Amino acid sequence: MTPKVATTTGRIRGRCGAVHTFLGIPYAAAPFGPHRFQPPRPPTAWRGVRDCLAFGPIAPQDAELPGAPTWSGDDDVLSLNVWAPPAAHRLPVLVWIHGGAYTFGSTAQPDYDGTALAATGLVVVTANYRLGFEGFGHLPAHTDNRGLLDQIAALRWVRENITAFGGDPGNVTVAGQSAGAGSAACLLVMPQARGLFRRAIVHSVPDSYFSTDTAAAITAEITTQLGTTPATAPPQALVAAATAVTGAPRPDSRRHYDPVLFGPVVDGRTLPAAPLSTVHDTAVDLLVCHTTEEYWLFDALDTIKGVETDAQLCAFARAMAIPAAVADRYLALATSPREAYLALFGDVIFAAHSTRLAEHHARYGGRAHLARFARRRSGVHAWHGADVPLSFGNLDAADFLLGGPPDDHDRALSRRMMRAWRDFARTGDPGWPPVTPGETPVRTWATPGDRLDRAGGEPWRAMR
Repeated sequence: MTPKVATTTGRIRGRCGAVHTFLGIPYAAAPFGPHRFQPPRPPTAWRGVRDCLAFGPIAPQDAELPGAPTWSGDDDVLSLNVWAPPAAHRLPVLVWIHGGAYTFGSTAQPDYDGTALAATGLVVVTANYRLGFEGFGHLPAHTDNRGLLDQIAALRWVRENITAFGGDPGNVTVAGQSAGAGSAACLLVMPQARGLFRRAIVHSVPDSYFSTDTAAAITAEITTQLGTTPATAPPQALVAAATAVTGAPRPDSRRHYDPVLFGPVVDGRTLPAAPLSTVHDTAVDLLVCHTTEEYWLFDALDTIKGVETDAQLCAFARAMAIPAAVADRYLALATSPREAYLALFGDVIFAAHSTRLAEHHARYGGRAHLARFARRRSGVHAWHGADVPLSFGNLDAADFLLGGPPDDHDRALSRRMMRAWRDFARTGDPGWPPVTPGETPVRTWATPGDRLDRAGGEPWRAMR
């Protein structure tokens, strides 16, 4: 029987299966026309039964990702998707925020299919949101962080509607990786998000937050590229201008190495402070993970500047405001300047920030757990994003990230990681001790034979 659900804006029809699927449900009105660069507005109600059988249009972007759609030019980009077991009742809800440097990506990527994860006993929701300048660009007299406000609108939709899908609106976990994790970390300190979720799972949280001055300077560069104000430029022209600015950084600047042009803006209003600069909502339980070799992915994709010599490593450290002694220490432990560069880059942007986020949350009375993903295969590192398909149970669509077809060890690891997500979403306990002000236990995700570094082969151990 075709599943039908009544939402606050109208009835919808999904796809029947071992897990019921509803795709492309509007959670907010189209954010263009006279309402462009404004906070999200409620969706328009409809009559009859709306078919929700295909993913909604993706936000303006120029990325072309394997297996994912390209931007169609459609304005109705604020939609979400729900996967729910049949006859579900008061199940924990997991709301996924996709990554993509705050600039690209969508819920239609194969890695984010919620079928396997929902089959563990969750209601899974994934949501699109505004990206790039549309979502995070700074414009005087306009609201900052529109992409984050879209995510909050999706969470409000969940609170109002998820009971009809068998979910518990009082037990919602926000989850994300990379820019999605950075978004979730920001939601921890945003007053508008308080009370909309009980837990948060964040994988590879980037240390990437912008002051209003920095965001305004980027707007000025884009304005020069456009020859007009971004407020009046067509979306496709704005995307092209941002791409051109990204590709022309000053040689000695941070952007020469870290080309991310957009991110959460610490404006003191929508986002009061960066997550490590203020007390989080300590009523929210936190599960943090990072990979052990984050930046090897970007090296393999050839999307970052190469570093091959000691002098180039020193120049990188200066541009990133990393003390020379730290760069020297990484160089002493590495087999080459390139290896030192990739290890240091990954730790500076993702690993150290993720770890500090968990410790910061615990220091102020919140419950936080920390994990590290160390699964490797010959020729493929434990790099950025490799943990996502295992966490979702979507291994068969992830040959590049995993280095080939999954084996039995990979499937067993995936089951363990999915179980930890499910248990954390249910109770706040993923299965290992929490971080305390005096100790940082770390769960290492790996397969037999993987190099576990500091973990010494144990499932978890304390870092201090």
